[in-house]
Amino acid sequence: MNILSKFRKSVMLCFKLALILSMTCVFISCWQNHYVEALFSNKGNYVVVFSYLVILMVFSNLYGGLKIGILRLHEVIYSFSLSMLFTNFIMYLELSLIARTLLNPLPLIGSVIIQLAIIFFGCYALNTAYYSMYQPHHILAIVRPEHDQTHIVAKMAKIKERYTIDRIITSDTDEEEILNAVNEYESILLGNIEKSLQNNILSYCYKERKRIYMSPSSNDIIINNCYQTQIFDTPILVCRNNGLTIEQQFIKRAMDLIVSIIGLLIASPFMIIIALAIKLYDRGPVFFKQNRVTKNGKIFNVLKFRSMVVDADKIALRKATNNDDRITPIGKIIRPLRLDELPQLINILKGDMSLVGPRPERTENVFEYTQMFPEFDLRHRVKGGLTGYAQIYGKYNTSPQNKLNMDLIYIEKYSILLDIKLLIMTVKILFMRESTEGFSDEESVIRPSSSSKEIKTEE
Repeated sequence: MNILSKFRKSVMLCFKLALILSMTCVFISCWQNHYVEALFSNKGNYVVVFSYLVILMVFSNLYGGLKIGILRLHEVIYSFSLSMLFTNFIMYLELSLIARTLLNPLPLIGSVIIQLAIIFFGCYALNTAYYSMYQPHHILAIVRPEHDQTHIVAKMAKIKERYTIDRIITSDTDEEEILNAVNEYESILLGNIEKSLQNNILSYCYKERKRIYMSPSSNDIIINNCYQTQIFDTPILVCRNNGLTIEQQFIKRAMDLIVSIIGLLIASPFMIIIALAIKLYDRGPVFFKQNRVTKNGKIFNVLKFRSMVVDADKIALRKATNNDDRITPIGKIIRPLRLDELPQLINILKGDMSLVGPRPERTENVFEYTQMFPEFDLRHRVKGGLTGYAQIYGKYNTSPQNKLNMDLIYIEKYSILLDIKLLIMTVKILFMRESTEGFSDEESVIRPSSSSKEIKTEE
């Protein structure tokens, strides 16, 4: 095991390559035995195999199908399975084009079942091998005493295979005592502590080669996305902070129009069925409208299929919880699958929203959150989106600070390719229950602000 630990990255890479090659071999076997009409007589077959490998690698990278030790085992299996399914679907279309006819999909479906079994046992074996070679990090957490930052400690503590929080120390402790404590641990978790103390600890950890986990502030995210230049012999960090260029805005809007029109055409049969089901259930309105805030503080009415009983906000003034008794039977079906969001394609077509961007918040939430975090308004530098960075990597009940940080990461790293990546990633989270997790009962109470004349329930 000592020898393996020295080459553990190489060992894990070999295991991952073996898993990918096994997927490819199953596909090749199916192709050569059942789709002879789609075979070339020369080196064209190598192109087909190469395209399978490339497509599988791209989807696995996007969905995190090979992030062993980073994602939980069930998510790794789900992500890699989804990558394999998309790859096989694309390859089925490719083989059909080669054969110039729609091929019988049954042999490919049979190979998919074999691949699913290989993925399950392969990912389980890889996960076991990873944690046998990588021991959990023993961590010292340093947090501010007046801030409740135990949530990140609790989250890390849940992943016992990777992290062990051995000690929590507050930043009001004597600095020398903190640095002495740092010496005893291989890894340090830094909360949002005072900047001067944070800089001293960072310098000390860098000198002593300590692993550092940080809870970033909004300023940290902005600085992290600056680029480096030189003024003679002086290195300078440049933060452009210009937002989207004219060209980016044009391409983004064109993509919004094209995808929303195609989306409405494809989704229209499902939307009609959902609308009829809602209407027939209680004869109430089909749509739920709510004021939301988008780019430059503009307020618009977001459209959603109504998933709660009529006048849900009058029955109970609270945010949606996991087992909310106000959710209708129709709502219990369409909410986990995000089908209640389909009418927002109309908002995108009108220009109120974009396909990708920070999730537009209710006007009351914006007021409340900007009181807590003045920088929360930075999210409104771009249009609100149907999906986005925080929707993919966060949850429905993710804290405002974490949502803000993830949205700032999106704004600072914006590109058309990132938008395309996030759209593809959205398919993954549609079937992940964690992403639609509601607020706990104690988080669900809505506290009216003095400036709010009317507050509506968050559907």
